[in-house]
Amino acid sequence: MFNFGRLVQESVVKKIYEWSRLVSGLKGSHQSSVAMGNASCHNNHLGIPAGKGPHQVGCADLMVGHTVQGTFFRLYYPCQTSEASEKPDWIPCREYFNGLADFMKMSRTLSERIFNYLFGSYKIPAAWNASFKPDDKYPVVIFSHGLGAFRTLYSAICAELASQGFVVAAVEHRDESASATFYYQENNEAEQRPHAVHQNFRPISNNLEEEWMYYRALKPGELEFPLRNRQVKQRADECIRALNLLIDINAGKSVENVLQSTFDWTTLENCMDLCRIAIMGHSFGGATVIECLCKEVKFKCGIALDTWMFPLDEEIFPSVKQPIFFINSEKFQWAGNIIRMKKLDSAVIPRKMITIKGTVHQSFPDFTFLTGNWIGKILKLKGEIDPHVAMDLCNRSSLAFLQRHLSLERDFNQWDPLIEGKDDNLIPGTNITIPQSSM
Repeated sequence: MFNFGRLVQESVVKKIYEWSRLVSGLKGSHQSSVAMGNASCHNNHLGIPAGKGPHQVGCADLMVGHTVQGTFFRLYYPCQTSEASEKPDWIPCREYFNGLADFMKMSRTLSERIFNYLFGSYKIPAAWNASFKPDDKYPVVIFSHGLGAFRTLYSAICAELASQGFVVAAVEHRDESASATFYYQENNEAEQRPHAVHQNFRPISNNLEEEWMYYRALKPGELEFPLRNRQVKQRADECIRALNLLIDINAGKSVENVLQSTFDWTTLENCMDLCRIAIMGHSFGGATVIECLCKEVKFKCGIALDTWMFPLDEEIFPSVKQPIFFINSEKFQWAGNIIRMKKLDSAVIPRKMITIKGTVHQSFPDFTFLTGNWIGKILKLKGEIDPHVAMDLCNRSSLAFLQRHLSLERDFNQWDPLIEGKDDNLIPGTNITIPQSSM
């Protein structure tokens, strides 16, 4: 699970807000708050790291089908770009701030100012709607976010993969596990309400009206497993639909983007290597990886980051025939969760696990790069390890695993030792002690 909200007490966040007002002399409007966010960003050299591979990275949003049953993802891809290329906001609009506030059980008014101060100035390290770079055929990765997250929050991982020559679709889930997402309803009334004006997404049709879906908390007395199990099955279906959409685009089939966009999706035709497809995700997204591997054999392998195993039926485990790589944080895991991962062990199918020392559950989303040390540690967005070191270990070991199991002709095998946990900052397997009687 994403777990950001569960780790943060409102009183702590209020103190941070009071501190931010004190040091910045904030007296004014919403715009002042955003402006100070910019100043804070530049003075502390915080920001989401750009991809380290040989390709420039572009990104574009695709929504096919305007209803809640449609498909919605952000695509990261190798691009042709110039210095003037625009980078999109990391948090696309205020509704996502509201969703994070609801998830954290905070006042929306208070949280919007806090989040704008801390995060409002950041950009994703990718060129918005930049022209696709036709080259050799690119392998494909589908990425699934965690509980309370949404499609933009793992841009450091997705941009790195794209810079290394992958096409990556970061799905935004509509199972009520995202802190916020949206779709459209048709409004055929003669006098239509004006659209909310968002910088990077507007519908192509004037009769489409924005509808927001926010995180659904457990109801009093509600059992958690039935909800999470239903959600993980829907999430897997959404990932598979995203993959099938990319397969259609690769085949040259016309797709209608519900969102206004200057990106030309036809340039992707015959540019994806559909024999080399992987699924990747964090936390609840890690559980989604396992569910996807069971449901869709086109996924040749899976990478599960700090997986939350609770939502899964163990009955599906024998049906998972593809290689899996579990990359865990040092502080999040517990014996019961690791035991369930170990039930996927196989004598014949590669199943690997490493733990990154000094990491916390939030060492995988972008938040870890966007707060200074003391705020980051109070909010448990940072561990003891430098987040750039941790992310490099995660990305490099993932690339080595993808080369091995997608049969890529790259140089990622230089990082093969990381898959075995051979690094001073890695633990082979897990740091959690598992009682022998449990296995």
